[in-house]
Amino acid sequence: MRKTKKKGIIVTVSGGFDPLHVGHIRYFEVAKKLGSTLVVILNNDNWLMKKKGYVFMPERERKEIIEALRVVDRVVLTSHRKNDSDVSVCKELRRIKPDIFANGGDRKPDGNPVPEVGVCKELGIKMVYNIGKGGKIQSSSWLSESVAKRVGKKSIKK
Repeated sequence: MRKTKKKGIIVTVSGGFDPLHVGHIRYFEVAKKLGSTLVVILNNDNWLMKKKGYVFMPERERKEIIEALRVVDRVVLTSHRKNDSDVSVCKELRRIKPDIFANGGDRKPDGNPVPEVGVCKELGIKMVYNIGKGGKIQSSSWLSESVAKRVGKKSIKK
């Protein structure tokens, strides 16, 4: 899937996007400007349970919402299983073979490295960092925790 019919550049981004917020939209918009096709790799519910301990919005709903965004050309759901030790999106990058893998404001080549670096080097995928407007401006965890507190629970986490 390296090139599109337009012979354009395929850009991928990845994340849980649970829940989707304005920071994600800005991330998608800036990433899309790097190429002609934006593919969002959406981490599934198993990944969210392993990473955060809960799912705020089921994967099917997150996928449907992201697919409805004009800036997004395609959404690929990850295949993480419940007991996977690999929490990367390397399998999906191998399948998609994008030109660019764009990472948000909380990821850097130094300090907070991306586990997909090796596969990107192997496949010749350019890694771009600090995508978005002004770095990390909002967090899905902050939002879901705020909702939990407003409805009287100490935390949404189990």
